[in-house]
Amino acid sequence: MFVRHTSKHYSGVLIALHWLTLLLLIAVYALIELRGIYPKGSDAYLAMKSWHFMLGLTVLALLPIRLLARAGGGANPPIHPPLAAAQEKLAKLVHLLLYLFLLVMPILGWMTLSAEGQVIPFFGLELPPLVAADKPLGHQLEEIHETIGTIGYYLIGLHAAAALFHHYWTRDDTMRRMMLRRN
Repeated sequence: MFVRHTSKHYSGVLIALHWLTLLLLIAVYALIELRGIYPKGSDAYLAMKSWHFMLGLTVLALLPIRLLARAGGGANPPIHPPLAAAQEKLAKLVHLLLYLFLLVMPILGWMTLSAEGQVIPFFGLELPPLVAADKPLGHQLEEIHETIGTIGYYLIGLHAAAALFHHYWTRDDTMRRMMLRRN
């Protein structure tokens, strides 16, 4: 079913949100990393930064829907063969860190723009600032945002590597549970 997890797959809603989030994160990282190909302050440079902000905030907007889909889908489909207890604990920790990352990064970005006194764009809307304008605070928040962004590369990479390890090395159904089903 599309809303409930089955014995072999997560719900279609959660699967779609998982892959949509991945595409958004690829775009968010690509936009901020590639903006430097344009001169600082140019229209293209500023557009890439603006899209970085808007897509990052989209990740934040999707997060409660993801959490509801995960909780509302019923029991998670079990992994066959079952994981060792240590692997299961590590997987839960990485998932928790990923969800925290999806929450903290957009909020830090929003707070950074707010503290820098900038407009917070969101697809034609201007979101309210989260903190008062304070340039030194904005600089500190930007540093934290960038540092956690770097950590995010490793966290996302670890998650992807673990999925591929399970799929190709241990040959369990960890990754297949998050793949779209062909019915």
